[in-house]
Amino acid sequence: MFNEEEVIQHTYQRLKEVMDRCGDAYELVFVNDGSRDRTAEIMRDISSRDGQVKLIDFSRNFGHQIAITAGMDYAEGDAVVVIDADLQDPPEVILQMIAKWKEGYDVVYGKRLKRHGETIFKKVTAKLFYRLLSSMTSVEIPTDTGDFRLIDQKVCAVLRGLKEKNRYVRGLVSWVGFKQTMVEYVREERFAGETKYPLKKMIRFALDGITSFSHKPLKIATYVGFFLSFSSFLYLFFVVFQKLFTSWTVPGWTSIVGVNLLFNGIVLMLLGVIGEYIGRIYDESKDRPLYIVRETRGYREGEPESIQRRGSEYERS
Repeated sequence: MFNEEEVIQHTYQRLKEVMDRCGDAYELVFVNDGSRDRTAEIMRDISSRDGQVKLIDFSRNFGHQIAITAGMDYAEGDAVVVIDADLQDPPEVILQMIAKWKEGYDVVYGKRLKRHGETIFKKVTAKLFYRLLSSMTSVEIPTDTGDFRLIDQKVCAVLRGLKEKNRYVRGLVSWVGFKQTMVEYVREERFAGETKYPLKKMIRFALDGITSFSHKPLKIATYVGFFLSFSSFLYLFFVVFQKLFTSWTVPGWTSIVGVNLLFNGIVLMLLGVIGEYIGRIYDESKDRPLYIVRETRGYREGEPESIQRRGSEYERS
């Protein structure tokens, strides 16, 4: 949850109705990712009235993928279902996922047939990104899927051992393997509020996905460097031809400007690609906790810690 005060009550009610129908024991773990509105306040009230609801309240906004990670860290059921609070992913699909899980599958992910309420630009760029990522990595990451999925607890236990900071959860779930399948569904329009993934965050998310599972951008940078260097060598012949056989240019100007612009562009581009990877190495080397929990609700005092958590708790209530 991030600034979902307009929708969170409806999310809780729909999840409650669906899970009551499944017939199994369950808990609802809500992760508040540093919301600045009344989201946490509303969830505290719900948690005080419903013993099956638990709240994990971050000290600030740590990001969507970290919030998902924390939810899986704290969830203690035999299986975990990851779902965003905006109701674009219909909670009713959870029942189909549970049915597949009971058939013996360890991971059941939702595959989007249609995406209502999204711009053409977002649909096209999302489709291109999934296919680009698939072509750049040896890990088979399903296309047209999000983080909406059911994950068996033994898979969650393996994921807790993966320590990287710049996380791409759906890619990690594919990387660990196990028996996986899908259920298809139509993604709905947001129930209320605004998207929490503007273009800037989408680009950052795409970079995390690509750099987490592929080093091909470094190879591409090398190939581009060779290509542009070869092109500049050919251009040098053209400059020499101008100098010797024409009077089209001011002596020396074309060669100096052309070569400088070309090679400066090459250097900056390569530094940018390398910098993305170095930045991630730097994040890993600091070894900070993935998240900081300001407060928890719905957990009993002195309740034993049955799982390894990668966050840091400031207060427990």
